[in-house]
Amino acid sequence: MATVLASASPRRKTILEMLGVKDLRVVPARGDEVIPEDAGPAETVKCLSAAKALEVAKNCSQSDVIIAADTIVWLHERILGKPSDAAEAAAMLEELSGNFHEVYTGVTVIRGDTVLSDHEVSKVFFRQLTEEEIAGYIGTGEPMDKAGAYGAQGIGALFIERIEGDFFNVMGLPVCRLGEMLKKLGVLLL
Repeated sequence: MATVLASASPRRKTILEMLGVKDLRVVPARGDEVIPEDAGPAETVKCLSAAKALEVAKNCSQSDVIIAADTIVWLHERILGKPSDAAEAAAMLEELSGNFHEVYTGVTVIRGDTVLSDHEVSKVFFRQLTEEEIAGYIGTGEPMDKAGAYGAQGIGALFIERIEGDFFNVMGLPVCRLGEMLKKLGVLLL
């Protein structure tokens, strides 16, 4: 039995390795991400993670465990994706400054014919940021490949006053939720 991560995210891979997952293979999903029309944030991430898992599962063994996840930053009733350029990153960080937002991650696990999908939500509270801090942070390059233009596990942690909920969810893989889902499939991490 192999554990297959249907994601190119180095953070998700690191989290699974931290948990001691053996025989881990990374097989990123290649399909287009299609957000369901009129879906809220929870349904969106569940649908996106399920699509990734089902795509990758087609080329895996029935005994393999497939794990897929999708994370979004939700602010003012809309999704903040990955910024396309420095100006968009700055605009996102200005919106996050002094506010709280929610991070939703959908997780899907597949083993054989069993497919489980769920989601986790965490609240992230940002302190007030200065223009200089925003410019300096963008200069590090860290915001450019992250939803919401920040990484809680990196330099972006300097901006976070507190997190309510699963910290690992903010990194892109809610560990507690995943552990419970794997247990339902007979896969124990301990």
